[in-house]
Amino acid sequence: MRHGEVHNPKGILYGRLEGFGLSVAGRSQAAAVARALADHDIALVVASPLQRAQETAEPIAAQHGVTIRTDDNLIEAGNTFEGLRVAARDGALRKPRHWLKLRDPFTPSWGEPYLQIAHRMLAAVNKTRVEAAGREAVLVSHQLPVWTLRRLLQGQRLWHDPRKRQCSLASLTSLVYQGDTLIDIIYSEPAGATDPKVTGA
Repeated sequence: MRHGEVHNPKGILYGRLEGFGLSVAGRSQAAAVARALADHDIALVVASPLQRAQETAEPIAAQHGVTIRTDDNLIEAGNTFEGLRVAARDGALRKPRHWLKLRDPFTPSWGEPYLQIAHRMLAAVNKTRVEAAGREAVLVSHQLPVWTLRRLLQGQRLWHDPRKRQCSLASLTSLVYQGDTLIDIIYSEPAGATDPKVTGA
């Protein structure tokens, strides 16, 4: 699951910065997902250590009477633009001093390598599958890590156009296993469609 909408009035790329919790809308999204999952047999709720992911996980964990387990492998991707406005007309991407960071979009040069993100996310999934022992689990992470793992599992190249990610706020990307074999990936938006332009991931 991707976390819900974050309170970010300055529109910065908050990345791994502390102090970015859910907005009122984000809390509503998290509650909507918890209601949608009420009838599921959820054994574990695992979340990124970042505040927005923990707050998104809270109503789901409460619904099923479990304690949130934190897994650092679910954290947001590292990014050298963290703390800056990037999407705005006067954002960091328009300033020449930042252009060297954009020299390699395939790794990418401005942050944590895609392959590293995918591998740590897969490690979190595999650990949770073992612990859940055939029952369902919810892992709360961030847009880029979720999307990167999905592309790895679908055999697609990891570099991509961020504008084409199918991973809206509070969305679910469900991995369906039969034994140890992944048999399906199902995308859903139980909190409804959300604005893909929200900054921060």
